Amino acid sequence: MIRALAIVMATVLATWAAAPAQAVDCRDVDHAGNGYTVCEVDAATADLRLFLNGPDGGLLGQFGAIDNQLAADGGRLAFAMNAGMYHDDRRPVGLYVENGAEIAGIVTSAGPGNFGLVPNGVFCIRAGRADVIETLSFAEARPDCRYATQSGPMLVIGGDLHPRFLIDSTSRYIRNGVGTSADGRRAVFAISRNAVTFHEFGSLFRDVLNLPEALYFDGNISRLYAPAIGRNDVGFAMGPVVGVVEPR
Repeated sequence: MIRALAIVMATVLATWAAAPAQAVDCRDVDHAGNGYTVCEVDAATADLRLFLNGPDGGLLGQFGAIDNQLAADGGRLAFAMNAGMYHDDRRPVGLYVENGAEIAGIVTSAGPGNFGLVPNGVFCIRAGRADVIETLSFAEARPDCRYATQSGPMLVIGGDLHPRFLIDSTSRYIRNGVGTSADGRRAVFAISRNAVTFHEFGSLFRDVLNLPEALYFDGNISRLYAPAIGRNDVGFAMGPVVGVVEPR
């Protein structure tokens, strides 16, 4: 009886050991009266990519279209989120790099709208890490990013909130963004479950997620694809999308 139990336990442990680790960990987080869904990715091991156009040059624009494209090569989309602002024709507003090719150039000047609320920044994916980097610092260092998307404003810069965020702001939207750890291993994506201010959203990354750098992706049109928690937001076609790819 004891020997049989030991065999069963050994089999269970071997199965657990053989099971692949989850590339994405998504969970709900509450902070200061607001709700968020947070998806954490180990950038050192996950296949983290950006998506814009398909092989024929046509806009992908939807989570389903990206997943269908990946299926042709035996992959699947394990997580995705809109990742940066775009023009009406879905062209990226600022820097956009996909699979090493620069599709749109960096914008270093201040400008209108949230994108131009400097300091803004770049989300850079490279070998073994992912980083949010303030735009001027990025332009000076020019890191070798396999994928990169520029957006704005920065939410957290060196552990501090963006200097123009107001604690008593009345501007509230569903917002999404990404923060990264100093070693580049943690890439944490968040989307609010209710309308929040910039100050409230930035505070999530700084005070709860403990991330020194964070970047705003967008608001109002913010969307999340996280099949592990039954989430597949629908809406108009998007521009740049960030996602994690796993074998199908």
